[in-house]
Amino acid sequence: MPVIAVVPDLAREHGPAIAQLPGVAAVLEYSTLTGEALGAAGVERARGIALMDGTDQENIHAAMAAENRNHGVRIVLRIFNQRLGEHLEKLLPNCAALSASATAAPAFANGALGRPHSVEVGGRHLYVAYDEDIHSNQICLVADRIDRQDLTRLRLLPDTGGRAADFIRIAERFGSGEGPIELGRPDLSPAHEPGGLAALQPLDNEPALRQPLAKRIKWWLLDSLKYFTNTRLRMILVTAFAAIVVGAVVLYYRTQHPPGLGWTLYSTLLDAAGAAQPDLPGDQALGDPWARAAQVLITFCGITFVPLATAIVVEALASGRRGLPRPPGARTRDHVIVVGLGNVGTRVATLVHATGLPVVCLERDPQARGIAAARALGIPVLIGEGPLEAQLKQARVKHARAVAAVTSDDAANLEAALEARAVRPEVRIVVRLFDDDFAHHVYATLGNVASRSVSYLAAPAFAAALMGRDVLGTLSVFRHVLLVAELTVEEGSGLAGQNIGDLEATGGVRVVAVRLQRRADAYQWNFADRSRRLVPGDHIVIAATRAGLARIIQ
Repeated sequence: MPVIAVVPDLAREHGPAIAQLPGVAAVLEYSTLTGEALGAAGVERARGIALMDGTDQENIHAAMAAENRNHGVRIVLRIFNQRLGEHLEKLLPNCAALSASATAAPAFANGALGRPHSVEVGGRHLYVAYDEDIHSNQICLVADRIDRQDLTRLRLLPDTGGRAADFIRIAERFGSGEGPIELGRPDLSPAHEPGGLAALQPLDNEPALRQPLAKRIKWWLLDSLKYFTNTRLRMILVTAFAAIVVGAVVLYYRTQHPPGLGWTLYSTLLDAAGAAQPDLPGDQALGDPWARAAQVLITFCGITFVPLATAIVVEALASGRRGLPRPPGARTRDHVIVVGLGNVGTRVATLVHATGLPVVCLERDPQARGIAAARALGIPVLIGEGPLEAQLKQARVKHARAVAAVTSDDAANLEAALEARAVRPEVRIVVRLFDDDFAHHVYATLGNVASRSVSYLAAPAFAAALMGRDVLGTLSVFRHVLLVAELTVEEGSGLAGQNIGDLEATGGVRVVAVRLQRRADAYQWNFADRSRRLVPGDHIVIAATRAGLARIIQ
């Protein structure tokens, strides 16, 4: 299918690379997508148009102009405001509004959280497992020859010779009386191909993310104390509290009647609140002089808390800081640092914050659109042009669980990763990198760094939407992308009359589940009858490469 691309500059950015792509009939240069640009691209005769650049307003304007020139044309546009996109889909009859940042952000967030990025299909969450993490309930092999030092050797959805060959490999492994043969699942032992393996399998459960409640309360109290008081006030509070504890111990051991821990706590609290009752001459004394001295000490130390508490409340209310997020403090531990609050960074910070983990954001541009959104969620944001090392230290990177560098600048993201690693070598790092060769070198050099590309993750979903197909999600296999899609067999479509073997024979495709027309509510995983012809009304769930999905939907 011929493609006409419209770029702002033929000689810069991606213009020269787009011109070299196979299937691109022409590349036009227009700074903005005006009516003249749409006419030059032949929108009146186009089957579809993908609006991938510009602001939300510019893309909406271009979408409406294209609809007026070619009623019913398939329109796919990138939009950040998903709520606005939903309204636009209702307004235009054949429109799909997608967010590149919303599509890619879960992969960054899950990478930072140390849990697998998954795609939900029929109540199951599918993810990519590697080597020793592959379980017996895996669905299919998705990659082999994995070598972090040379990712060019990686094969995505390799040709293993079909399911029959998988059965033979299983028989060779278990057939000498060593155990039963498990039918229907490939043998994933790396006996025939060097390098690591990756398989698609359902997620059993997600690892716990939050710290224990006792630790959270402890660090919250310390953080609140540091936020509302200065060093001198904290010294007074600590000294007074220590004196009260000492006085309570003296009361417990030097009081004659009635003894007991409960009475001691009761008496200590009343004395600290200024409600002490002195021993009068002629009355029966409850304690010796040491006990009375302790009572006086508790009373005087207790009343110091009243003006301090008043000062804290006045400071919190009168200084105007109550509505602003606190800067990173003592309770900011085991947190995630997000560098860059553009579209992707804002989504990543929101997703991590939704898990209950603390988040700290760094942004150099004070006008970035994500600053207001992060602060509305109570997320502290550090803004400034100072050295990145100092900002990371202020964000308490030495106590962080992960750093996600997601600016639009590859060099800035790598700098953030290296600075974070210099402060804390074991911190988990996720970087956004566009350049593929650059990412390969990063993988080979830095052992604890995961790389993601927004275009790699989002582009397949946009391309599939342009063809009218729904992609359920994308899964990363290092710098490769695995698409999970559910396709409906329609009357007269290329899928009707084919069986699973026919579909997988084209390469780059695995049929992982089938929903038959007569049982549309039941997903049949690893469908056994591979010779059954698909009929209209059937649904198939496939894992595919971008090329494999393109072949199967044509």
